[in-house]
Amino acid sequence: MSEVVSWFRWSWRQLTSMRVAIFLLLALALAAMPGSLVPQRAQNPEKVAEFLETYPRLGPVLDTLGFFNVYSSVWFSAIYLLLFISLIGCILPRTRELYRSLTSPPVRIPSRLSRFESYRRIEVSESDDVIAGLAKRLKGRYRVKRFDDGLSAERGHLKEIGNLLFHYALVGILVSFAWGQLATYRGQAIVIEGRGFANALVDYDSFESGAWFSESDLRPFSFTLDAFASSFAPSGRPESFRADVTVREPDASGAMAERREVITPNHPIEAGDTAITLSGNGFAPIIRVTDAEGKVAFDGPVPFIPQDAAYTSRGVIKVPDVSKGLDQIGFSGIFMPAAGQSDGTWASAHPSLIQPLLVLDVWHGNLGLDEGIPRNAYELHTDELTQVSDDTGTPYAIQLAPGQTAEIPGGLGTIEFRDLTRFGSFDVRHDPSLMWLLISTVSAIGGLCISLFVPRRRLWVRTSTLAGTTVIEAAALSRGDDAGLDGELDWLLAELPAPDPRHEEN
Repeated sequence: MSEVVSWFRWSWRQLTSMRVAIFLLLALALAAMPGSLVPQRAQNPEKVAEFLETYPRLGPVLDTLGFFNVYSSVWFSAIYLLLFISLIGCILPRTRELYRSLTSPPVRIPSRLSRFESYRRIEVSESDDVIAGLAKRLKGRYRVKRFDDGLSAERGHLKEIGNLLFHYALVGILVSFAWGQLATYRGQAIVIEGRGFANALVDYDSFESGAWFSESDLRPFSFTLDAFASSFAPSGRPESFRADVTVREPDASGAMAERREVITPNHPIEAGDTAITLSGNGFAPIIRVTDAEGKVAFDGPVPFIPQDAAYTSRGVIKVPDVSKGLDQIGFSGIFMPAAGQSDGTWASAHPSLIQPLLVLDVWHGNLGLDEGIPRNAYELHTDELTQVSDDTGTPYAIQLAPGQTAEIPGGLGTIEFRDLTRFGSFDVRHDPSLMWLLISTVSAIGGLCISLFVPRRRLWVRTSTLAGTTVIEAAALSRGDDAGLDGELDWLLAELPAPDPRHEEN
């Protein structure tokens, strides 16, 4: 039994040592790296499925090891928990030691002061109480304890306080980060001009949340994108983006209040304790599709997602509601605000609306929307589709400018580019830990600065009488390197009468 206790004590001492804490901190940083190298199931399940399909041998192994759920994996959680325990085990004894030091008087004067590197010996002829004068000089800067033969003074406990503050702040960062991972939620939504967004799961294009999240945590608010404006320099460099929105949320009485706000990339707004940030924008052509029987099968705006700085944008149009018995229709292609072609490749030359053009490939068949499998709304899965081609077998491409209508080859109907509007992409995030994370981070930086720049010093002065002459011995000691230690000792003795050079030792 004693061997088990001894082994446990040894393990605890190792775990709570500073070198192990540093090792665990580095291990945590390394363990977090796979989260940025491989897709994570919580953020992008479709990318995970694609990775597993692309790498049929490596993918299942990584999945078994938890590489697609790094931050909730057993090994990451174990390192995180061990680091937390190590810091707590390291901090508590040091806190107890600091308390004892603060509540205890300065240590007694060492028996031989001349052994210290910072040492002064002065003989003066005056018989006044030299110690009382030195104690008064130190008051306010040092904790002073008088003895019969001299005084002891110390300062710099703030250095240890700063060091402990830094470590407590590290614990605060770990706790805040863990709380944020458990309680936060974050989603992205594309909102077209004139349309709105409500803080409900069905309105998010993508959504991720912590383990403690429940749908009831979504605060009731909504907003409408009234207008979106952007400006660009002649070179194409963006100059400004602005989203004018109308926000609706309950006021203190519970009644729904309405207010107008402006969102820009660096100035998010808050609604329902949730930050709403403008993260992107683009164009949304308004399309009308009629099927082979002349019935309107689709009519509305379709966001095309920018792929470059000139807003060459990709998008898909899915038309599942065709007349009974007809193939479903899908379009994939690009929209260009300033269309141009180079070496047979279409691309936009500028992000401003100079010569808008929509170029679409046409597909027909089964869009796979009724199979119960989640599908990305901005991708066209062509596994069960056939691309429409001309008589030579070359894929047919429809080119449309605003206001133009074209026949869909194969007698599938018509497509009309009715108009053009804008959309904004918004990042909606609720994280109750952000304020505590900020406080902990600032505290860690402050504590580190204090521990680095505040010196920890002790001063001792002893007096004795030799043949009617008062002999003053003074010494100073610092924890660590302290270039100002000798200067501090000279400052203390500066107001004493000038010593006889024959009796001064330095």
